[in-house]
Amino acid sequence: MALSGPDRKLRRMPRKRTGRGCGSGGAMAAAAAVSEAWPELDLAERERRRELLLTGPGLEERVRAAGGRLPPRLFTLPLLHYLEVSGCGSLREPGPGLAQGLPQLHSLVLRRNALGPGLSPELGPLPALRVLDLSGNALEALPPGQGLGPAEPPGLPQLQSLNLSGNRLRELPADLARCAPRLQTLNLTGNRLDAFPAALFLPGALPLLSELAAADNCLRELSPDIAHLASLKTLDLSNNQLSEIPAELADCPKLKDINFRGNRLRDKRLEKMVSGCQTRSILEYLRAGGRGRCRGKAEGPDKEEGRRKRRERKKRESGEGADAVVDEASRLLLRVLHVSENPSLLTVRASPEVRDVRPFFVGAVVRGMDLRPGNALKRFLSCQTKLHEDLCEKRTVATIATHDLGAVRGPLLYAARPPQDFKIIPLGRREVKAKDLVRQLQLEAEEHRKQKKRQNVSGLHRYLHLLDGKEHYPCLVDADGDVISFPPITNSEKTKIKKTTSDLFLEVTSAASLQICKDIMDALILKMAEINKYTLENREESSLSDPESDAVCGHGLDPKATPGAEVTGSTPLVVEQVRVVDEEGHLKVVYPSKMDLDFAAAHVTVLR
Repeated sequence: MALSGPDRKLRRMPRKRTGRGCGSGGAMAAAAAVSEAWPELDLAERERRRELLLTGPGLEERVRAAGGRLPPRLFTLPLLHYLEVSGCGSLREPGPGLAQGLPQLHSLVLRRNALGPGLSPELGPLPALRVLDLSGNALEALPPGQGLGPAEPPGLPQLQSLNLSGNRLRELPADLARCAPRLQTLNLTGNRLDAFPAALFLPGALPLLSELAAADNCLRELSPDIAHLASLKTLDLSNNQLSEIPAELADCPKLKDINFRGNRLRDKRLEKMVSGCQTRSILEYLRAGGRGRCRGKAEGPDKEEGRRKRRERKKRESGEGADAVVDEASRLLLRVLHVSENPSLLTVRASPEVRDVRPFFVGAVVRGMDLRPGNALKRFLSCQTKLHEDLCEKRTVATIATHDLGAVRGPLLYAARPPQDFKIIPLGRREVKAKDLVRQLQLEAEEHRKQKKRQNVSGLHRYLHLLDGKEHYPCLVDADGDVISFPPITNSEKTKIKKTTSDLFLEVTSAASLQICKDIMDALILKMAEINKYTLENREESSLSDPESDAVCGHGLDPKATPGAEVTGSTPLVVEQVRVVDEEGHLKVVYPSKMDLDFAAAHVTVLR
């Protein structure tokens, strides 16, 4: 759009617009066009905001027009503490001026873009940055000048969390520890790394690092110097090409959780152990030099412990072997109940309106959960929260909802309706129209942000924007006409999970893809099996006696009806298929199909 000469005043007086005058005003026209293309920047500057989130379908076109970079005007907002630009396939580099223009930035989230192969210019120095998320890009290397920042002085001196997962990195910068000496969490999952830089494990290099995740890479060796990570608590190196685990790993004083599944270890007993045994047992085995007898503190001098060891020794002597002991103790069982075996099959009908809102839906029924003892329910809800944070990327990619199956009246309808046309009883609230609920949550989130002077966008802000501009909202309706789910916002109080819940209806919805829904459902059911196994093996005090608890929670299944259950003495969770059909009744998706729940882990057995 061409603007005439007097429009030069637009920059000084943004609220006073005029279309009169003469002259080309080419430079001012371009500036005005940029201003119109980025209304979020106008709003952030006018309201002196500390947080800015750029996402949505129009973002890609605007970034492409800016040359694959962020607009330079963004770097004139020095008050910003939180900046997120996500899901933009045309963003190839942040652009110059970020470090100089955003000196107070505490959190920088640039995930699921097209950054790469390097960062030019490099991001730092960013003296106040604490969180950096570059996951899901196309980064191949971070060499000096095209990386995270200088090493001397440290370019990211306050950085605590670094997420580089889902890129194409073949090596890490050798000076990473010097660039970010206060790093606490490092996520490198899903790259092409074949080794860690030696400098990463030097004594005192990363004294605060507590979480290191590098699953799904090509790592061939783990240095014994990893023992120098004095604060390491969680280590995930699953699905790599490791053949040995150094015994020095057991010298990490705070290590509580390790994952080496999916590696072909030379020590076959150790390979079995990492597939199912607890971290403590694995570390004791390493500490004993792989001999299988633990050095140091014993489990206790009581007779029961002695009898247990003698039973294990007799099994080994009788030819069953230690591998069988580990296998039996660590196995998780899931039984799939097919449509033909289930006369009370739950069906979900999807209306055509959801195609333009949130088209992908996967459901499943799981029976046999025991949520009554101790903190079992709390563990289950925490697991769901963690999946929302990680795999679901804070609900931006997908949303999980879990229901008490006993309160669900089928068949169900997955629909999209105008927000003023349906009501829901949200968890912990009174019945309200969807439109009013969203407005209320937005106001609450903004007020909370101002009161607490939060540096990060609140949890509500992270997914409320997914409904911006939508004329219809997705909802799941039961046979009574009640809305039991409003993704990605909330479930209904009607189907809320309780301690007495043993049978659950699970749903995963997404605007991204059907496969994402299936992958997340796989992960959720696996976590449920792990939680249920832990609960059964570590019976905590319950208000009911054991027989009553078993009856309520649905563990009194006939072992004859569950092939394999009598072998291990473990009752599996039963997963029932749920069909999603269109308005004419034609099948859209059934879960779990033969291709689903296909776990590579040796400790999981799926009975079909």
